[in-house]
Amino acid sequence: MVSLTPLLEVRDVVKHYRLPRERLLAAAPVVQALQGLSFTLQAGRSLGVVGESGSGKSTLARLVMALEVPSTGQVLMAGRDLQALDAAALRRARTDFQMVFQDPFGSLDPRQTVARIVAEPLEAQGDSSRAQMRQRAAEMLEAVGLRAADAAKYPHEFSGGQRQRIAIARALVTHPKLIVADEPVSALDVSVQAQVLNLMQDLQDQLGVTYLFISHDLAVVDLVCDEVIVLYQGRAVEQGDPDTLFHAAAHPYTRALMHAVPRAQPGARRAALPLPVAPVDAPGGCAFAPRCAFRQHRCLEQAPALRPLAPGHTAACHFAEQVLASTPD
Repeated sequence: MVSLTPLLEVRDVVKHYRLPRERLLAAAPVVQALQGLSFTLQAGRSLGVVGESGSGKSTLARLVMALEVPSTGQVLMAGRDLQALDAAALRRARTDFQMVFQDPFGSLDPRQTVARIVAEPLEAQGDSSRAQMRQRAAEMLEAVGLRAADAAKYPHEFSGGQRQRIAIARALVTHPKLIVADEPVSALDVSVQAQVLNLMQDLQDQLGVTYLFISHDLAVVDLVCDEVIVLYQGRAVEQGDPDTLFHAAAHPYTRALMHAVPRAQPGARRAALPLPVAPVDAPGGCAFAPRCAFRQHRCLEQAPALRPLAPGHTAACHFAEQVLASTPD
């Protein structure tokens, strides 16, 4: 039977960072990286998280990976609160979730062989023999389209796309239930991006792995994700399936992201997003109001709550219906 417990659940997560004081006696400014974010992710599904730089995407990735602790709120993996686990239990739990980093050139140790790199998560668990680790590493390399013989090589002997395949093999070596992919193809050429994304989809079909896919590239998220959350200054402003969000966006920020995507049309120009307001200086009311063409007086005084517009589609906008009724540019 299919478990009704979500594989990943984020409950009202808040994450604040204190910045250095600008003056000796001044209060330290606080960056509000995440502000009450909540969502669930079922096993075997793919959830995309999109937003511009500073929206809180990478902070979310670090919290889900238990690399940082929420200021308030909970991150639960298969019903277990990761922050409530002791060090030994958390180490064992890490077999269930792994991460693929953005930069395939910086995330692999150039002094280690590919075999050692791929087997590193198994070595950290400490319950596999060297022969077992070598065998598992060879199997994972073949699963991502490389050869078992490549295990003896070093990262500099591979192209960028091949290095990201090695990083994916390392993430898969413990047979995790969840992979957090933080901008996994942004450092690759477009043609190589397609190969890596197709590989990730094939592995999901074969192994049933679940993805939390973090990206600023809407086309990538549209291709690989079942559901999308749009983040703005640490808040979820819209959520739904890609077809709904990218063709019937109900939040002005989601529309602005869509219009800012370069179009492969002669003479076409992408729209420029208005400059963001820093999270430390965010005004009251709706955080997007200073940049929004639909804003009214209410937007400056009252922050909108995330509310349902249709089954599976929510948006945090007082005037979402007007946005939907408007003609896209």
